[in-house]
Amino acid sequence: MSYTTRRNNSGFSSRRERSWQRNQNTVAFAPRAAMGPITHTVLVALMIAVLGLIYLTQVTKTSFYGYTLNTQSEQMASLKAEQQDLQVENARLQALQRVKDSNVAKAMTEPKSVDYVN
Repeated sequence: MSYTTRRNNSGFSSRRERSWQRNQNTVAFAPRAAMGPITHTVLVALMIAVLGLIYLTQVTKTSFYGYTLNTQSEQMASLKAEQQDLQVENARLQALQRVKDSNVAKAMTEPKSVDYVN
């Protein structure tokens, strides 16, 4: 039986009189409480405030990573400078030991007197 034919059923005929067709919503939602313009303004302001807070947390997180990176870069530069100082000291100490162990240094004698210029 097709849907276009009329039945004697009162439920179907009452729906048919309101001219509802297949695949249409038969229930319409009507909100019970209406929001005014002030409520909408407050809600929009709250949403903007929440988005601002989310933005601030992201910026703060980024600046914290930058601060940490800067601190570690300074520490690395300090350690490199200390390493260079230690390499220079190591070379100096090795050079003194080589000079003392050389044949020329062993052949030298102590001076008998030392005079200083004023």
